[in-house]
Amino acid sequence: MTEPDLNLLIALDVLLAEGSVAGAARRLGLSASAMSRTLGRLRTVLGDPLLVRAGRHMVLTPHAEALRERAQHAVAEACAILSPSTAELDLPTLARTFTLRANEGFVEVFGPLLITQAALIAPSVRLRFAPKPEKTSLPLREGLVDLEIGVLGEMGPEIRLQMLFKDRFVGIVRKGHPLTLLPEVTAGQYVSFGHVVASRRGRISGPVDEALAELGLERKIAAVVPSFSAAQAVAMASDLVALVPKSFLKYQYIDNDGVASGTLYAFELPVKTKGITVSQMWHPRSEVDPAHRWLRQLVLSVCRQRAPELHNGSALKTQVR
Repeated sequence: MTEPDLNLLIALDVLLAEGSVAGAARRLGLSASAMSRTLGRLRTVLGDPLLVRAGRHMVLTPHAEALRERAQHAVAEACAILSPSTAELDLPTLARTFTLRANEGFVEVFGPLLITQAALIAPSVRLRFAPKPEKTSLPLREGLVDLEIGVLGEMGPEIRLQMLFKDRFVGIVRKGHPLTLLPEVTAGQYVSFGHVVASRRGRISGPVDEALAELGLERKIAAVVPSFSAAQAVAMASDLVALVPKSFLKYQYIDNDGVASGTLYAFELPVKTKGITVSQMWHPRSEVDPAHRWLRQLVLSVCRQRAPELHNGSALKTQVR
């Protein structure tokens, strides 16, 4: 039996990722004719055309689509096997850009300390925060981001996971709002005011509404905005009630004792909802990379340092004076 040419595996991975002979040739530093010959060899070995013309472009065949992720994982695993297991990391001279995919709430709360500490330890490292319009493992799988930070979604069984902290939602209103005069906000009082909802996808209802429905109550949603920052801004300028994660609230709007600042008041919700587990996720290709391991440890350390009471699950104080 003839042994397969494993160099073809790298070419296959690049061809399927690029979806074109020209793009694959550029990435591999080959001429277009040499890449075409390699494609011909792959077609013979695999018994499939892999790339076929569709108008002015090339598209992957169904078999090529099925092979795409497998080829990517095989090449990543091979690279990991052939990498030194005891590679030394010189952080003062490390020059690298790490891309972290996270929502703006995480960036606003944890970003400043994360950037500051990274600069002190590895001054040539750059942190690039990418927006997170939806939950998907595609950016991790395609190597577009180094870390995904947030609540676990449909990420796939191969994605690595580490919990950073536990969070929960709290209510916020402007200082001087009628709810600030109450010793404790009841469900009835909570729904007696209009609400502003933060949702990237424009959703109106969520777990809080499900819990209220069990009590026969319903919120009046006056506005839907795309972020917690926007919801907070609306609440501060109106009588609407907003809902934000405690992590988003803690270090921006209330002091270290949990007391509201001069413009905002926070209170515990009058209904029980499930907690939120915020994690960092990465692709197996980065598992043993020393620089990536340092980044993961840094993110974990900053989150535990910035929000220790979230990790321990302490209660929120609500007095305003």
